[in-house]
Amino acid sequence: MEIQGYKCPNCGGTVKFDSSAQKMKCPFCDTEFEIAALEEHQQELSATAKDDYCWDTKGACEAWDNPEQDDLTTGACPSCGAEIFGDQSTIATVCPCCGNAQIVAKRLSGMLKPNYVIPFKLKKDSAVEELKKFCKGKRLLPNNYLEDKRIKEIQGIYAPFWLYDAKAHGHICYRAHKVRTWSDSNYIYTKTDHYSVVRDGDADFEKIPVDASEKLDDDYMDAIEPYDYANLADFHQSFLAGYLAEKYDVDAEGCKDRAGKRMKGTIENEFRKSVAGYTMVKMESSAVDVKSGKVNYALLPVWVLNTKYRDENYQFMMNGQTGRLVGRLPVDRGKAWKWRGILTGVVGLIATLAVLGLSIFGEFDSSSIAVMALVAWGIAIAAGFGIVYKWKRGMDTARRQTCATGYMVSGSLTYKTRTDRFLFSTVKKIPKPKIQPKR
Repeated sequence: MEIQGYKCPNCGGTVKFDSSAQKMKCPFCDTEFEIAALEEHQQELSATAKDDYCWDTKGACEAWDNPEQDDLTTGACPSCGAEIFGDQSTIATVCPCCGNAQIVAKRLSGMLKPNYVIPFKLKKDSAVEELKKFCKGKRLLPNNYLEDKRIKEIQGIYAPFWLYDAKAHGHICYRAHKVRTWSDSNYIYTKTDHYSVVRDGDADFEKIPVDASEKLDDDYMDAIEPYDYANLADFHQSFLAGYLAEKYDVDAEGCKDRAGKRMKGTIENEFRKSVAGYTMVKMESSAVDVKSGKVNYALLPVWVLNTKYRDENYQFMMNGQTGRLVGRLPVDRGKAWKWRGILTGVVGLIATLAVLGLSIFGEFDSSSIAVMALVAWGIAIAAGFGIVYKWKRGMDTARRQTCATGYMVSGSLTYKTRTDRFLFSTVKKIPKPKIQPKR
């Protein structure tokens, strides 16, 4: 009989019951399955729901009271629209987000009061020193890039972040293979055992940071993590003295998906570590539910450096607590092509010498040697361009976070289900290549 809804894990076809074998059998690829194993596998796949990020974003922070508002002002950049706030003596004339030289001051309004703040620990000079260290050893950097006149502005700014706490539940299904190979006098055999692997469990997360400003680049803000929450303090406006603070323009509801995706990435990575002993593992489905979610609003310290090269602005951001600096450096195109040529030539010369050695000591005709020489120079070109490409990527260190591993509570990961279920086996055989006798 045909069982509706039971799909073959091997080819995707609809399986049927084979009365002679008393097993489920796919009529398309002839793979056989134990009834119980196939039914449990289908149930596990259908049990995987969609992601659900259910943070309670109400009451994440409180409103300013009137005396506090009287001591604060806010400014709007006419160029990029960034809004910053500080005390009445710190509203500057330079936008830390785009380097524009004018900020229009106005009274503070329409913004909630942060719950927490991490005070600045490093001074302005530290940002310049870290930039110099960052530039060291960069072969593609234009000459004299680090002249003092190129450092246009350095601003200390408190960046707005939503901090997410949550209990997360994950349910992930994998397809795993164990492969064994053997041979006889005529054939090479490969047997593949297919398994359905399920991991279901919980983990707790605390204070996953997501920046709450559209004007501040998410990749930069993610890349300067982590912050040390040992210095997290209850907010007081006195921390703003001498600094700027970016006003959030994305609320907690609008940022929760980014926090949820980071949690999901962490759970997927942690669950994957428990799937061992297989030749290959592939994730089939994944779902994460967030429960008991809580949100807080915080200001975290960032030094913003704007540099100028050939009329283009290159921005760097440094964690004002830990000193971690990220940014994008300009690439000298002339140097890039010079290094491509040098590296291609060096690798090509070494490869050519190797081909000549083979031609002398091996039994190769002229056409084979020509083919090997072409392949060798193809490898050399790929190596030259590949190494320079890697150097270019090293000139831009801003990377978006996809996980929240550092914010998972130690010891909170627990499994409710850890199932490794055998599904079926496949065997392939190929004829052994015949060895031609030497002439």
